[in-house]
Amino acid sequence: MEILNAIKKLLISWGIAPDTADTLDHFIAFVLLILIALAADQICRRVVLEAVARLVKKTKATWDDVVFDHKVMVRLSHVVVPLIIYLFIPVAFADTAQTTVDIIQRICMVVIILSLLSFAHAFMGAVYTVYSETGRYRNRPLKGMVQTVQVLIWLVGVIVIIGELTGQNPLNLLASLGAMSAVLMLVFKDTIMGFVSGIQLSANNMLKVGDWIKMAKYGVDGTVTEVTLNTVKVRNWDNTVSTLPPYLLVSDSFENWNAMRKSGGRRIKRSINIDMHSVRFCTPEMLEKYRKMPLLKDFFEGSPPEPLTNLGVLRAYLVAYLRSLPVVNTDLHCMVRQLQPTEHGIPLELYFFSRIKDWVPYEGVQSDVFDYVLAVVPEFGLRIFQAPGGDDIQALIGGKEAK
Repeated sequence: MEILNAIKKLLISWGIAPDTADTLDHFIAFVLLILIALAADQICRRVVLEAVARLVKKTKATWDDVVFDHKVMVRLSHVVVPLIIYLFIPVAFADTAQTTVDIIQRICMVVIILSLLSFAHAFMGAVYTVYSETGRYRNRPLKGMVQTVQVLIWLVGVIVIIGELTGQNPLNLLASLGAMSAVLMLVFKDTIMGFVSGIQLSANNMLKVGDWIKMAKYGVDGTVTEVTLNTVKVRNWDNTVSTLPPYLLVSDSFENWNAMRKSGGRRIKRSINIDMHSVRFCTPEMLEKYRKMPLLKDFFEGSPPEPLTNLGVLRAYLVAYLRSLPVVNTDLHCMVRQLQPTEHGIPLELYFFSRIKDWVPYEGVQSDVFDYVLAVVPEFGLRIFQAPGGDDIQALIGGKEAK
């Protein structure tokens, strides 16, 4: 106050009118206050924050590097300028109307609240970064929960700002929102449903980033890349991106292939059709040929059923063949079985599990096995059923004409 009075007397001594000197006095005081606030802000950023940054780098923990990140702390430092102005503006305008002081203080308080909201938003993002890199929570859908907390923080902050600007108690404003709850439920329906669904997905461990999911109904077949408050992003195998609301994964069914990846193998279940006219009993010559096959040694040393058919021997051969492959997990189901005969022949199904589960090499294993099966079937006097094509029909017509 003494400094302000001295400035005012100096201005009057220069021949300035008392009223004008009073106005200039307040203006100069306000400018000095702003300069002091800006100086304090620079000291906070260049001294305090730098000291905190150096201290954080010396620690072995990694969480403080994220939480005390420069961008997060800078947002907190934005409080310094409006806080100093808020505290000392009554001194600069001590002999003026209280209305002017109240207006400036309310503006400063709004800036302080916005700075704190910005800091809280960045801090929650940093917390998410820390936990998303932790082994226990790495693949959990935490982003949706963090986003929900951020939305709630901003909602409460906006209500407090409105209360500050209007001079009303924020608690009364919150109470008055009860009448608008129906409207809010309608407006934020997807957000609320997404939040609840995100909790269900996380609590029941139904889905996490990195899982391979499939929803044929919606054309989704790929890897989950992001789980947020309102969306679940899936990169399909054709490199397209599908976006689903989280509540759809709770209300509808989907396939999660993550359990298969953690299991001992990925199932291969495919059949070929055998021409029924090629199935017959084994002759002594055929049995002699089959006994020379190494894969059938254990079969003939056991108690094979009598009489033997070429199809029965083929089934035994294929089972021995599958069990001899290192890529087949013999601890899981491994069998060759007949299915119900149809007009296309007898389906002979191979049912086994591949130790290789990644898509591309898995398809290679499946193709290699059936390449071998198709090639070995004629060795047992059997034929693969195949619908006649144009060449077959022409050959048949040509044979009839030759006769």
